[in-house]
Amino acid sequence: MQIPRTLFCFAHRGYRQRATENTLQAIAHALEFDVDGIEIDIWNIGGQLLVKHDRRLGRLIAGSELLTDLCPEVLREKLLPCGGRVPTLREVLEVVGNNAQLNIELKGPNCAALVARELESYVSDNGASFEQYLISSFDHRQLYESLQLLPEVRRGVLVDGVPLDLAACAEPLKAYSMHLSLEFADADMIADGKRRGLKNYVFTVNNPDDLTLLAAMGADGVFTDEPQMVMDYNARITAEMLLQQLDAGDSEMPRAS
Repeated sequence: MQIPRTLFCFAHRGYRQRATENTLQAIAHALEFDVDGIEIDIWNIGGQLLVKHDRRLGRLIAGSELLTDLCPEVLREKLLPCGGRVPTLREVLEVVGNNAQLNIELKGPNCAALVARELESYVSDNGASFEQYLISSFDHRQLYESLQLLPEVRRGVLVDGVPLDLAACAEPLKAYSMHLSLEFADADMIADGKRRGLKNYVFTVNNPDDLTLLAAMGADGVFTDEPQMVMDYNARITAEMLLQQLDAGDSEMPRAS
């Protein structure tokens, strides 16, 4: 019988169904569900680290400008659909506190040095632990820069596809985890990551059937827009594991003659 597996739950951009993604409100809602981790996106806007996903305005904020062409103060003044504003990384660090792990995805260029500096400052000021944080990116050059600047913080290698050499790209980055696209979730890729001592997290998973499939492949966790779905799945799997243990214990008990 296959042993069921729980999955590490990263709330993708907070709880997007309850408040606008990447806002303090969305993050606070995700924390209410005792998720394992929060995932956010970071841009360097005029020397400030702002939490936003898209490279241009238009989807959540009116306009069409590139984020990197805006003054940070102008972007911070704009209201998002939930009534919140674009937060800074420091504001997110303060809201998350020590309640969950925080995955910081470097979206735009020239983020690595600023993120390293901000994390060093926050950890020093608050007695936090570098082990709570995970820096990820599709830009593996910035991950390598993060390794040089702040090796204490773990690195997650984002991959949208199945490389010819599978998870080998993680080795020069001394990575902690591979972050794999659901569209290319592959048992061989996951197995190769495990052989290299890596965690395997899959994005973005919003269907309960996919949770079962990924667990069977050996994935360690998922990024999801539906944190409650994943937490409910984990609760069910935990109950099934407990039942299996009880059944195994009963089978080992001597029967009365």
